[in-house]
Amino acid sequence: MINLIRKIQIHPVFWGILGIGALTGLFKELLMLFFIVFIHELGHSYMAYRFKWRIKRIVLLPFGGMAETEEYGNRPVKEEILVIIFGPIQHIWLIGGSFLLLQTPFWSQADHDIFLFHNIVILLFNLLPILPLDGGKLVFSVYSYFSSFHKAHRRSYFTSACLLFLVSAFSLFYLSFHLNLIVVLIFLWIHHYLEWKQRHYMFLRFLLERRRIGPYGTEKCITVSPTWTVSDAMKLVNRQRYHYFTFGKNGVVLEEPKVLEAFFDEEKRILPLAKLI
Repeated sequence: MINLIRKIQIHPVFWGILGIGALTGLFKELLMLFFIVFIHELGHSYMAYRFKWRIKRIVLLPFGGMAETEEYGNRPVKEEILVIIFGPIQHIWLIGGSFLLLQTPFWSQADHDIFLFHNIVILLFNLLPILPLDGGKLVFSVYSYFSSFHKAHRRSYFTSACLLFLVSAFSLFYLSFHLNLIVVLIFLWIHHYLEWKQRHYMFLRFLLERRRIGPYGTEKCITVSPTWTVSDAMKLVNRQRYHYFTFGKNGVVLEEPKVLEAFFDEEKRILPLAKLI
């Protein structure tokens, strides 16, 4: 737990929210918000630590946080889902603890109402299927179970961007004077811009880590055209499958490790699969 705490950093957006709250005299609310977000993110990080994920850092945001790991989408989907939901689960005991504290003299009804409000807002907001919120990560995990990593990333991104557009439009029309919400929406749009800009890099890191640990999972045979390039074939890779690529009248078969190795050779990456025989 001490090692996890040492990896925690506070995102500049959170500092901005804290600054806005301090100027308005909401110091006690700020402490509650910080505590809730801190526990929420420790929930994610503790489960990742139990699965022996390599955690680089933990960034606290006003609505949750982001644990940056070095797994790059190569862990089993069930592990990833457990890591994701273990953050929102923390709000259950936090809310229950607040009800218990009502029986003590140092926790007033007003404290309870504020604490309950922040817990519910952060919980519900985090469950929205928008990246990098927990709901958005869950959508990606489900997509990546049924389809290739490349397709799952694009589908989850466009799902997230469409919903973010709707949330932003609603906020501008009905909640235009909520400064904190505007700051959070700006952060989410910046994240989406960077996510799209780095999509090729993220796919490359996924394959690079897959190359390091080796493909795993249930075997899957994919029929492709011999004219498909090595790069085209790698876009069909599912994180939980070991792939065989078959083509031609004689049913020529290429195992994934050979195609994966060719992908990281600049001269072979654009070659048709038939050239790898």
